[in-house]
Amino acid sequence: MTKRGPIECWLTDMDGVLVHEGVPIPGANRFLSALTKSGKRFLVLTNNSIYTPRDLHVRLRGAGLHVPPEAIYTSAMATADFLSVQRPEGTAYVIGEAGLTTALHAANYVLTDLSPNYVVLGETRSTVSEPSPGRSAWSTPELVSSRPTRTRPAPPRRAFNPRAAPWPL
Repeated sequence: MTKRGPIECWLTDMDGVLVHEGVPIPGANRFLSALTKSGKRFLVLTNNSIYTPRDLHVRLRGAGLHVPPEAIYTSAMATADFLSVQRPEGTAYVIGEAGLTTALHAANYVLTDLSPNYVVLGETRSTVSEPSPGRSAWSTPELVSSRPTRTRPAPPRRAFNPRAAPWPL
């Protein structure tokens, strides 16, 4: 059996693990406090592309959880990172919210409806309008989704007890 080294950092999901519909999961605050006290790096992951890490930091703080913006990684950021490797400084037509457009701008993407390299589909709370007539002249851009899974309610979670974890924090 391979011997494991010490844990250097933690990855955890946000939705349904730390919060459920804006309400902290019992034990989430203790878990985050234990991570912070341990001095280990951690990253909170979310498939939510609507909000920026700063937006999510404020929303989590409002729920009583402290997660610094730099410790949040969204599906919008993953999409932007993926596209910047596929086609650096490319162009995209985006159907999505500020989290997605901000991440793409940070990756040096130009958002346009004039012959984009990609059509990027993220979560949106608004209605998508019909494309303008000029868009019918697009060469076939590639379609990329920032959240390819269907939304479904998460089951209730048990409280997390960091002292009962089978590994040291």
